[in-house]
Amino acid sequence: MNTRITFLLIFFLLTGVFNLAMGQVKIGIIGLDTSHSTAFTKFLNGEDKKEEFKDFRIVAAYPYGSKTIKSSFDRIPGYTKQVEELGVEIVPSIAELLKKVDCVLLETNDGNLHLEQANEVFKSGKIMFIDKPIGASLAQTIAIFELSKKYNVPIFTSSALRFVKQAQKLRNGELGRVIGADCYSPATSEPSHPDFGWYGIHGVETLFTVMGTGCVSVNRMSADSTDVVVGKWADGRIGTFRGIQQGKSGYGGTAFTTSGIVLVGTYEGYESLLSEILNFFRTRVVPVSEKETIEIFTFMEASNESGRKGGKIISMNETYRKGVKDAQKLIRKLR
Repeated sequence: MNTRITFLLIFFLLTGVFNLAMGQVKIGIIGLDTSHSTAFTKFLNGEDKKEEFKDFRIVAAYPYGSKTIKSSFDRIPGYTKQVEELGVEIVPSIAELLKKVDCVLLETNDGNLHLEQANEVFKSGKIMFIDKPIGASLAQTIAIFELSKKYNVPIFTSSALRFVKQAQKLRNGELGRVIGADCYSPATSEPSHPDFGWYGIHGVETLFTVMGTGCVSVNRMSADSTDVVVGKWADGRIGTFRGIQQGKSGYGGTAFTTSGIVLVGTYEGYESLLSEILNFFRTRVVPVSEKETIEIFTFMEASNESGRKGGKIISMNETYRKGVKDAQKLIRKLR
C-alpha cells in the first residue's frame, strides 16, 4: 500500500473517530457585545432545544468585545447576564475559553479585533465560525484566511441573509439561471469600519449569494439617503447593491432569471445560519468558500475606492492585489 493511500485511510479513520467520540460538542463564544451571541445560546442551551441541536451546547464565553464602539460595549453586561442564566461559564480570557471547548463562535461585533482574536484560536487548532464582518477590511479578511491555511484550521463566515430559503433556491438554479440581481439592505455606518463593512455587508452578501462569484469591476454613486454600487461580472451580467441610509429600511432584492423576475427573500432569523454552523463543526466542510468571502470584501473595498474617485469604474483584480500586500503587512505585525 503506497504512502498516500495509507495517509488517506488514517485521515478518514481519525476523522470518523473524532466525530463519533465528540458526544456533546462543547462550544465557546468570544464576544458578548452582539445579539447573535444570546440568540445562538438560547437555541443551544434553552429548555425548548430542537432535536437537531441536541449534540451541541455553549459552555463558556469570553465577553469582550469592542472597547470603542459604544453601541456594542454597552450591551456586554446585559448579554453576559443572559448567557449566565442559560448555564454558560464566563471566563477571563480567550486562553481560558480554549481549554474548555471543542469549537469557537467568534462573535465580537468589532471586526477590527477579529484578526488578533482569530490568531489565538488558530494556534489552538480549534475549528471556528467568525461572524460578519470577518474583518473590518479586505486586508484583514485576507490575513485571517492566510492564517487559517497556515494552521490548517477551517473557518467560514456568513450573515443569516445568505441562508434565506428563496436566496438558496436562486443560488441552486431552482428558479432559472440568474442573469442579474438588484439587492438592498440597511447600510448604517460605523467610523471604525470602511463603508458597508459594518452593516451594508448584509445586502452585499445577498447579492453574491444570488449572483455567485466572478465580479470584475465596480462603480458607485452616493447621496445622503442612498449608496448604489453596480458590479459587472465576467460573463456580462450586472448586479447592484443599494445601501439604504435614510427612510424605511429592510432586506431583500429582485433577481432576474431565465424563468422570470422573482424576489430574493428577506430576513428569516438566525436558525438556518446556526444549522449551517453546527454542520460545519460536525463535518469540517466549509459551506461558504474563501474565494466568495474575499470577493465580497473586494467588492466593498472597490466600491469605496470608486466613491473616493467620483464614481470611477474600479478593477476588482487591482483592488484584490493591493489587499494582499496590505494583508502581508498585518501578518508580519502579529509575529
